[in-house]
Amino acid sequence: MRIRHLLILALIFSGHLWAAGGEVDDPVGIAPDRYVYYPGTEPLPEDEIRIIACGTGMPDARRLQASACFLVELGNGDKFVFDLGTGAMRNINSLMIPFEFLTKIFLTHLHTDHWSDLIAMWAGGWTAGRPGPLEVWGPSGTREDMGTKYAVEHMLKAFNWDKMTRSVQITPAAGEIIVHEFDYRGENQVVYEENGVVIRSIPAIHTGDGPVSFILEWAGLKIVIGGDTFPNTWFLKYATDADWVVHEAFMTPEQFVKYYGQPPQLAWRACCAFHTSPQGFGKVMSTIKPRHAVAYHFYTEEIIRYDVYRGIRETYDGPLSLATDMMVWNITKDEITERMGVSPDAAFAVEGPTEQPGPDPTRKSEFTDWTLKARWDEGIQPAQKEMLDRHMEKYGLQDQDWRKEYQK
Repeated sequence: MRIRHLLILALIFSGHLWAAGGEVDDPVGIAPDRYVYYPGTEPLPEDEIRIIACGTGMPDARRLQASACFLVELGNGDKFVFDLGTGAMRNINSLMIPFEFLTKIFLTHLHTDHWSDLIAMWAGGWTAGRPGPLEVWGPSGTREDMGTKYAVEHMLKAFNWDKMTRSVQITPAAGEIIVHEFDYRGENQVVYEENGVVIRSIPAIHTGDGPVSFILEWAGLKIVIGGDTFPNTWFLKYATDADWVVHEAFMTPEQFVKYYGQPPQLAWRACCAFHTSPQGFGKVMSTIKPRHAVAYHFYTEEIIRYDVYRGIRETYDGPLSLATDMMVWNITKDEITERMGVSPDAAFAVEGPTEQPGPDPTRKSEFTDWTLKARWDEGIQPAQKEMLDRHMEKYGLQDQDWRKEYQK
């Protein structure tokens, strides 16, 4: 097994200078070896997994780092989003994947930095053409009001105005979320099985009962998504023999005091009581011995990541990545390749193969006559008539394609 780190400046071979992109001898040619990943430019082989870190940071999402989110893409076409923390949708959008392919979301627990962008995925995908509902898999809690089903249902209640108005104006089909809640206490239980993919959950230990870690198995490969967890015997038992494992390695107590503004008493608990310290991460990895270990959930500036790295190396000397946003891993049985993703800051939504259903004409408008009487149609309609006529002619639209309350 080889771990290739492609961020190499130069290599002397056979008397030639080979740059990171490979030798280029054509002034209008391209670099043959891509040491970065450009989304949407590389077909995924049928026996390969690609994982993209769409969020690796803390609850206070920053422009540099979104909160927790990992996209797992399989060579059979399946895509799974594991956690969807604050700010992660910006990175997901930059991948230019049609939203109809991003409907399967697995939540390790219900802290905001692991699921608060679910609402952004819900609304953003809806307006960008997703034809159907989202599906969410997540753990139960010790009480009904601590579980995933309760959280999602009440999220939709909080955004009811959004849901009702978009259901009328766009389509109700994409406004639903189907929740698959499972027992958080299940030990290596199957929570998803379809198309040759098996996803299991194991309990995790983090601030209270409820969190879980996930294990994805497909095509002879094993991927472990740790979420947030203190080192525990479930992880040691079931995460062994994995090809790729991501697990938190929290900042040190001193870093929490200095860079996160935490009091010293909370700093050590945050690091080392309900999260995992760098040394703890290393001990876990040296015990389960994955093909490749990935640490996340810390600020990635050099003044912090080097201390995290040194702490990990006190207890672990195996293959390691310190995750940052847009880091990409391609995984096969023979090789694991790490690169950085390069994507646009202003990506457009990409259309998928399925047309989004139109509005339900029987659905009652959320406008009242009181509001509609204030429309200034006599001024605006003549100004935009020529532009709208061209649009309707180009796409073969008829008068009935416009909602009745706007026909004056």
